[in-house]
Amino acid sequence: MAELVIEHLHKRFGPVRAIDDINIHVADGEFVTLLGPSGCGKSTTLGAIAGLDQPTAGRIRVGNKIYFDGEKGVFLPPEARNCGLVFQSYALWPHMTVYNNVVFPLKLRKVPAADCKRRVEEALALVEMERFQDRYPHQLSGGQQQRVALARTLVYQPEILLLDEPLSNLDAKLRDRARTWLAELRTRLGLTTIYVTHDQVEALALSDRIVVMNGGRISQIGTPQDIYARPADSFVADFIGTTNFLTGAVAEAPQANGRTLVTLADGQRVTLQSERRPAPGDKVTFAYRPEQMRLASDNDNATEGSIVEAAVVSHSYIGGRWQIGLDVGGNQIRIETQDAATDRRLRLWLPLAGGILFTDRTHA
Repeated sequence: MAELVIEHLHKRFGPVRAIDDINIHVADGEFVTLLGPSGCGKSTTLGAIAGLDQPTAGRIRVGNKIYFDGEKGVFLPPEARNCGLVFQSYALWPHMTVYNNVVFPLKLRKVPAADCKRRVEEALALVEMERFQDRYPHQLSGGQQQRVALARTLVYQPEILLLDEPLSNLDAKLRDRARTWLAELRTRLGLTTIYVTHDQVEALALSDRIVVMNGGRISQIGTPQDIYARPADSFVADFIGTTNFLTGAVAEAPQANGRTLVTLADGQRVTLQSERRPAPGDKVTFAYRPEQMRLASDNDNATEGSIVEAAVVSHSYIGGRWQIGLDVGGNQIRIETQDAATDRRLRLWLPLAGGILFTDRTHA
């Protein structure tokens, strides 16, 4: 195992900046996820670590070994880097048995036959596939193939593990089971891991920290709890979890305690607590998670939140609860409730401390 340090990494394809000044420090044994939409640069960053893509500039170090240094002209080829890479497609040899697929990297490294057998058995046991070593890939399920691909990587004991959307080819139920299994495995291994995905649930469930990327740059780095509860901007808030955005204008200067009064397009007003201090008249966006919003009751205290009126635009039963689409001051939002709430207009309670205020508009 080893720490990974990426400093001022750049990668250009002609005029396109695929990754633009990326800086990441992954501690020894840490599990870090690169998360973002397609084209954000996460796979390009992974490829640069693996040596599949040569960056334009910057530096990559794993432990005491320099993988890439643009200034010094250092670029280690993939075979000189002790990285384990699991592809999205698994890339198993179809004409080889499970055993032969897993032993293949050891034979390339000229490991003695006795050691090969022991290490293959250990790797297959680690991913719970020892019973299937005589089968061929076409005789395995997608989840089983994914485990074999992982065993083939772990068998040569890499310093760092790179996973490129390894669960994306699985159906929803199988992906959920594989996510649980992978979480248990990462706890046992304690191997420094970089995981690439666009699936926010995977990122939240598996990661020690998440690197949210957008347009080749890092939007935010933090723990899953930090990313979810304290997003750095509206892009992060929109990409992680389900988020309801409301827009309006600041009605008056924020109070000393951080309370900010915002006027919606229809004249309704919302008060929220924020560390940001926009000026009166500023156009702002503020966000609430669906679990923070609820239908207002007669007992709600207006000093602890705001009550606004909303028009119902959709009404769906999603099993055990209702999902209601609402229009609040021209903003389309969704809430979930146990109450069928069949009225055409509803009163909605927004907590004072629940909203996150943004001055950017990148969620649109």
